[in-house]
Amino acid sequence: MEPETTRRAATGSETLPEELADALVRIQRLIRRRLRGGMSVPRLRGAEVELLRLVQSRPGIGISDAARALHLAGNSVSTLVNQLARAGYLLRETDPADRRAARLQLTEAAEERLGDWQRRRAELVVRQVSGLDEADREALRAALPALRKLAAGLHEEAEEAERSRRRPGETDGDRRRPTETGGDRRRPTETGGDRRRPTIMTEVQTP
Repeated sequence: MEPETTRRAATGSETLPEELADALVRIQRLIRRRLRGGMSVPRLRGAEVELLRLVQSRPGIGISDAARALHLAGNSVSTLVNQLARAGYLLRETDPADRRAARLQLTEAAEERLGDWQRRRAELVVRQVSGLDEADREALRAALPALRKLAAGLHEEAEEAERSRRRPGETDGDRRRPTETGGDRRRPTETGGDRRRPTIMTEVQTP
């Protein structure tokens, strides 16, 4: 390989992570922006959408498992559950094996909203991909396995980081002990305020 060719290849390898991350973020942001247009219902925040999609893929999931899957504090997920239940998007069913625990299910309204969002997203992406030439479409198709592996690696790294933060002998449920029924265990301050301030993603996101 010629020196100049080698230098360009090395430079491309060094800039790939930043270019890839920028492209993925930009695509996601633009898709959200397009799908928000014409919405007649209140927007949901990113964490709310993530929780709904998780319950859609894993009906009956409990709050502790949802917290681990989303890498959020348990009481943050309890807060999200309360908000989405009040909005008519989540149902809390009693776990027959443990009546203190709740199992989460989507309501019909949530199923319809997610289904409509997924349909419109697919239509949008189909339109854009169909505008590319055959070589670009093949390049995207060929990149999918690598992108899936990248997503799996990021997920595993997040799981490992969570495991490393636990104290010796601590179980999954010990570190984050949410209210399993999704109820509110807040202790108000003397002025009536809320001393619990869970960290919740605030990025506005469709659906």
